[in-house]
Amino acid sequence: MDLIQALDYAGAAVFAATGALAASRKQLDIIGFLFLAALTGVGGGTVRDVILGLPVFWIAQPFYMIVCGGVALLIYFTAHLVESRYKLLLWLDAMGLSAYCVLGAQKGLASTGSLTVAIIMGMLTAAFGGIMRDTLAGEPSVLLRPEIYVSAALAGAVVFTVAATIGLPPAVAALAGVATAFAIRAGALRFGWTVPAYRSRPGRRPEDI
Repeated sequence: MDLIQALDYAGAAVFAATGALAASRKQLDIIGFLFLAALTGVGGGTVRDVILGLPVFWIAQPFYMIVCGGVALLIYFTAHLVESRYKLLLWLDAMGLSAYCVLGAQKGLASTGSLTVAIIMGMLTAAFGGIMRDTLAGEPSVLLRPEIYVSAALAGAVVFTVAATIGLPPAVAALAGVATAFAIRAGALRFGWTVPAYRSRPGRRPEDI
């Protein structure tokens, strides 16, 4: 198993854990745990593969769903041991984001050869599962939180894509992308880093137009 494949399984497992933790916060039954874990674990990658016209990865390799199901069961029986499940959810989400932005960029680059498509697929793969999880679980959306989220995935995807394009070894490029995304997202969680937000201004008077 190469590093990219390992990141794929790790990303699915970590994102599945965040889905199961969201289910635990809502006190759902085991089916709810399994559903949110699977949705979060494979959701972003599914959308990516459909857009790229590739075989959907978890249909081609059903072991991904076994991983998600196993993680859901583990969280179902152990979530009560965690004092702050939402904080754990955010940190696990940061790990999944870091792995999946690289994986999505790698698939996009391999499928199309386009740097732009690779970066977009990296962001989409990293963010979409978490957005669906928060929407269905009624959690505050990670997309709408003030600190950096999608921008971390963007940075990781850019670093990986550029590193791979200039010929760095795949493992080095992947580690660089993962480290970049995680460092930025961790800084956002720890120190509240944000991207400057839009500030509205008074409209112009008709006579000034």
